[in-house]
Amino acid sequence: MTVYPERSRGIAERYGSLRCAIDEEVRRAGRDPAGVTLVGISKGQPREAIVAAVEAGLRDVGESFLQEARRKLPSLPPVRKHFVGHLQTNKAKAVAAAFDLVQSVDRAQAGIALSRAALEAGKELPVLLQLNVSGTERFGCPPPQAQRLAETLREQPGLRLDGVMAIGPLTEDRDAILRAFELAAKTLAHIGGSTLSIGMSDDWREALRAGSTMLRIGEALFGPRPAKEVAR
Repeated sequence: MTVYPERSRGIAERYGSLRCAIDEEVRRAGRDPAGVTLVGISKGQPREAIVAAVEAGLRDVGESFLQEARRKLPSLPPVRKHFVGHLQTNKAKAVAAAFDLVQSVDRAQAGIALSRAALEAGKELPVLLQLNVSGTERFGCPPPQAQRLAETLREQPGLRLDGVMAIGPLTEDRDAILRAFELAAKTLAHIGGSTLSIGMSDDWREALRAGSTMLRIGEALFGPRPAKEVAR
């Protein structure tokens, strides 16, 4: 899939505008913008689009699907690679090898499998505990069970638990979104850690108000995912 120069310029401009808006919101909350990481979610985006964002300053890239990541990530300029999709235990070895951080550990079995894979790869793998703070999500650990899961993850020698990740509810009710993110923040405070990965293209402002330290932005950065080309 070809990315034309005007689209690359558009991505670079969106990155700059988005980063400025994020920094302004963070300063308004009395925090240091350097403490908020922007992860570009590149699902469905061609390599050239990701490179345009990296050249504009993006340093973290997230992918949901292992097969797609294997095609694109090895040829990118140096970036920190995040796995943000549902973690299947039978793919733990490949995920541990391909990524620098796994944001979606939501059950003990997945964490144990990932720990074994990380040890085999000779690395300590940073992970986030995925919370379910939304009734619309299929995956994620319920907040009342997070302490027990966190203890299990901290027992795994190949892992380093850095914090939590959560997806906001699918609603136009901004107060409901903020409440869900505040629950994620309270859970992080309870279990410990420094990374609060909440906030996507439609709700990053509420996430920052709740204390987010990591935003996962796709469409607001790259634009809509291109339609799949018909095979010839």
